[in-house]
Amino acid sequence: MTESLGAMSPEEAILLTAGIALAVSFVLVRLTIGYAHRRGMLDAPGRRRSHTMPTPRGGGIGIVGGVAVAMPLALMALPGSPGWVSTLILTLSTLAVAAIGWLDDHGSLPIRPRLAVQLLATLAVSLVLARETSSLLWAAPLLVAGVWSINLHNFMDGIDGLAAQQAIFNGLGCAALAWAAGNPAIAGAALAVAGASLGFWWFNRSPARIFMGDVGSATLGLLVFVLVGLLWVWRTPLVWPALILSSAFVIDASLTLLVRMLRGSRWYTPHREHMYQWLVRRGASHARVTGFYLGWNVLVCVPVAWIAFRWPSWAPALCVATFGLAAMVWRGGKQWCLHRRIRHVST
Repeated sequence: MTESLGAMSPEEAILLTAGIALAVSFVLVRLTIGYAHRRGMLDAPGRRRSHTMPTPRGGGIGIVGGVAVAMPLALMALPGSPGWVSTLILTLSTLAVAAIGWLDDHGSLPIRPRLAVQLLATLAVSLVLARETSSLLWAAPLLVAGVWSINLHNFMDGIDGLAAQQAIFNGLGCAALAWAAGNPAIAGAALAVAGASLGFWWFNRSPARIFMGDVGSATLGLLVFVLVGLLWVWRTPLVWPALILSSAFVIDASLTLLVRMLRGSRWYTPHREHMYQWLVRRGASHARVTGFYLGWNVLVCVPVAWIAFRWPSWAPALCVATFGLAAMVWRGGKQWCLHRRIRHVST
């Protein structure tokens, strides 16, 4: 297969790998809906959930399957390949995080084995990335960033279509950055993530027929980290526009966690305190809320990331400004929700 891809133009090979990822994901998700019903893998409505009907979970296995088939092909066969050893480690790390998430979707696992697998898998990825830099010491901050990416994507997977939509956007954005920077291999890997996420999104868009589950959300968190990391080691300034693409998720998850910790809440327990959850609780539909996040991505992240790519000297300041603006929007949205609640109660 890699020989066939190598005989194609980079554009054709990238589109083929994305198509493979989409097809594999679509088929697996469709099969998983019936499997989840038979195995009783259903998320029931509850006080800490944002849905009203029992819905099967575990559909993220489609994303895992699509990426596991297509991403190694892109990374191995296209120009700019990190090599077969790095590709193997990245693939096995992804499968490890997916496997523990799949087990957790079947029956809730204790946090220690899940965290242990996430740490080991992320450490392996971090070492792969760090060895391409000036010092292996970069593995330490990369490990923290990778584990946080896994968990923030898990936190942000709470309403129909949102996490899948963000994964599609991140995949497309990282693919564009990699292609513009002259690395078709990373572009192909990123487009494979986008294609696999699209195959899942078709069934997860509102009203969702299946949920992603930990097998999907945790894996996507690692994959986004991998893509940003690969861009960073290829061309260091690319990290800034890549981070800008994730600003909505990073700010919502990070500030929500920080506020809960400062308030003395049990921050590690399930809750409905993220911005997207507040908006749903105040009457917005899942489709409308995902539309808000898409609007931020398209209207703010895309143009700012483009400017950061074109003028690298401005990129760090633009990244900080984007995150600062996102924090202001987050704060303003929370205040709007509170005022809306007060008006509703008073009437």
